Amino acid sequence: MLASLAPKSDFPLLVANPGLHYLDSAATSQKPRAVLDAIRDFYETANANPHRGAYALSAKATDLYHDARATIARFVGCADSDCVIFTRGTTEAMNLVASSWGRAHVKAGDEIVVTALEHHANFIPWQQLALATGATLRIVELTPQQTIDIDALRDAVNTRTRLVAVTHVSNAVGAISPLRDIVHLVRARSSAVIVADGAQAVPHLPVQFDELGVDFYAFSGHKLLGPMGIGCLIGRRALLEQMPPYQFGGDMIEWVRDFDCTWNVIPHKFEAGTPNAADAVGLAAAVRYLEGLDMAAVRAHELALLELADAKIRALPGVTVYGPPPAQRSGVVSFSVTDVHPHDLATILDQHGVCIRAGHHCAQPLMRRLGVSATARASFYVYSDESDVDALVGALQAAQSLFAVTE
Repeated sequence: MLASLAPKSDFPLLVANPGLHYLDSAATSQKPRAVLDAIRDFYETANANPHRGAYALSAKATDLYHDARATIARFVGCADSDCVIFTRGTTEAMNLVASSWGRAHVKAGDEIVVTALEHHANFIPWQQLALATGATLRIVELTPQQTIDIDALRDAVNTRTRLVAVTHVSNAVGAISPLRDIVHLVRARSSAVIVADGAQAVPHLPVQFDELGVDFYAFSGHKLLGPMGIGCLIGRRALLEQMPPYQFGGDMIEWVRDFDCTWNVIPHKFEAGTPNAADAVGLAAAVRYLEGLDMAAVRAHELALLELADAKIRALPGVTVYGPPPAQRSGVVSFSVTDVHPHDLATILDQHGVCIRAGHHCAQPLMRRLGVSATARASFYVYSDESDVDALVGALQAAQSLFAVTE
C-alpha cells in the first residue's frame, strides 16, 4: 500500500472527514495545521499594518511580511527577493504583466505567442492585449498527446514576436512543458519576453527561477498548501524597474506632488494598498512545510500515485485518458467515460466520498482541440495515498454500473 508523503493527521479537514478522498488538489490544496497556525498567530500576536506605524507592533508585522518574501524567494530559486511581487494569485500576476509591461511595449504589427494548452489566466490577458494594441495573437497547436508542439512553436516565433506566454504544467491534462528547451528556442529566434504560468508547477516540482531563463513566472499560494487570495509574480529586476505601476495608492508611492507622482522601488511599486501580510506569512509556512518534505520527494510520490491511477483507470472499459504518459505529467489524471457526462460522473463519485473536478478547467481552447466540452479530473498531492486511488477506481466502476444501458 502506497502511503501518503505527508501525514493526513497534519490536515485538520482530512482529520474531520476520515471517509473523504480529496482528489481536487489541482483546484486548491488542503491546508496543514502549520499554515492555519501561522495565520492565526499573525492576527493574535502581530496584527498591525506593515510599513505604516512607528511602533513595535507595526515593525513586527513588517518584519514578518519581509521574512515571508525571503522564504518564498528561496523556495523558488530567486536570489533577488525584491523581484518577488505579492499578488492575489496567478491571474492577477498575469494581468499585472499584461497591463504594465504589455501596454507599454506591445504595438500594432507586433506578435504575441501563446499555446493551445493554456489556462484562461495565461490566455485571455494576451488575447485582450492583442485586441487593445493591434498586435497579432498566434496560437501554437499541440501534439496528439496534448503537449506543446515544439516545431509549431519554432514556426510561430520570429523577429516580430514581442511576448511568448507558456504554461509550465497544464492544469487540465497535467502535461509538463520543456521550459528550458522553449526558452532556448525563443531566445534563438527573437527578443521576446517570456512569461511562464507556474500555478501547477511550483506545488509539484522543484522550481529554480534563476535557472529557467524566463522573464516572468507566476504562481498561486492556495495550490501549494497556502491560503487563498495570495500568490506571486517573479520578474527580472531590469524589466520590473522599467515597468509602470498598474494600481495606485498605499505604499507604492514615493512622492506625491499636486500634479504628478514618483513611485517606490520594487517590490513595493506593484503592491498598492494594505498588503495581505497574514496570508503572506501563511504562504511562507506552507513553503517551509514543503521544504520539510523535500520537493524531489513530492514529485516522486505524485508520480508513483499517478502511474498507479493511470494504469487502473485505463484498464476500465470505455474510459479515455488525456495527456502524455505519466512520466511527462504532474499529479493529474484527466479522463472521460463513454456515455457519462463528467458532471454526472463527479456527482456520483461525490456520493462515494470522492472529490474530483469536472468541467472545462478554465481551458476552453484545449477542450475544443480535445473535441469535448468537459473532462473529469482527479489530482493528487502530498496527503494522497493508494486508498484514494482505490476509492476513485471503485467509484468509477459504480458509476459505470449505474449508467449502464440494460436491454
